[in-house]
Amino acid sequence: MASVRFDGASRTYPGGETPAVDALDLTINDGEFFVLIGPSGCGKTTSLRMVAGLETVDDGAVFIGDEDVTKFAPKDRDVAMVFQNYALYPHMTVADNLGFALKMARVAGAQRKERVLEVAKMLQIESLLDRKPRALSGGQRQRVAMGRAIVRQPQVFLMDEPLSNLDAQLRVETRTQIAALQRRLGVTTIYVTHDQVEAMTMGDRVGIMFSGELQQVDAPTRLYHRPANVAVARFIGSPAMNLREVDVVDGHAELHNYAIPLPREIAARGNRIIVGFRPDAVEIVSNGNGSVGLRVTAEVVEELGSDAYMMASFEHHDGVFDIADIVARVDPRDPPKKGEQVTVAIQPDQLHLFAPASGERLN
Repeated sequence: MASVRFDGASRTYPGGETPAVDALDLTINDGEFFVLIGPSGCGKTTSLRMVAGLETVDDGAVFIGDEDVTKFAPKDRDVAMVFQNYALYPHMTVADNLGFALKMARVAGAQRKERVLEVAKMLQIESLLDRKPRALSGGQRQRVAMGRAIVRQPQVFLMDEPLSNLDAQLRVETRTQIAALQRRLGVTTIYVTHDQVEAMTMGDRVGIMFSGELQQVDAPTRLYHRPANVAVARFIGSPAMNLREVDVVDGHAELHNYAIPLPREIAARGNRIIVGFRPDAVEIVSNGNGSVGLRVTAEVVEELGSDAYMMASFEHHDGVFDIADIVARVDPRDPPKKGEQVTVAIQPDQLHLFAPASGERLN
């Protein structure tokens, strides 16, 4: 097994004005399950393909273990990649797909067959060995693609959105299986996804990219509770964090008619600030005008069974509603009704404060 290190690695596509990946510095530890996440076009798949040797590194270097593999051909890097579309050979059986890399490496037939059967049992696909890909379900194809990577016993697994073609229920089941399998094998794994639930539930650490730049690398819970900047705060969490740029007056952030106390050193930085708070940091303290807090009107209430969320506005305009001023998690057993006015309070210990100009975290 081996670590993976990006040392100022950059990639600019021909004709592109800005790098798809810009001076990436990142180390993935030996045996770690590392997830790269970000919106489409952020550079996460390009980063993965740079490790595989499928994209040129224009500047900087990529290391696997202590070896600089920047100029190595893909076949010489000892990595195995699982693609989004699985990339199975349609004319081959499952057994032949699994054993193809071993055949190319001139592994003896008996040893190859033994290794294929071992991996098939591990993935519970031994009954499928004589089938061809067209006779498999999406979940079965995904497991065959995983098996084809495992059978090679590489130093590094590279996974490019391998669950994106599965239905919601199968995604949940399969992501658990992949995480458990990786821990059993102990192979360094880089997993790319745009799905934050996958990232938060699977990764030992998660890296977030925007516009080719790495924004933050941390444990999943710290990304949620301590986002480094506004971009990360906005991306992580569903529903997204409430973020408002407001005035600072007499040491308080003025959110509509609600004064939020600020630490003295932060209040002294300027007359504007971005305040952020998760939907679960908002609580309803009363109906109507009976309590001190932020008075809002419930415009939309999403009832999800075990959870419910209220999209509310500061000023209600009957029949006109575009974007919620505030999103709050509410009691699913007794949620507000549409059009109801309620008073909410924000838990002060769960406030996130950001600089308006840079977007960087202040507290």
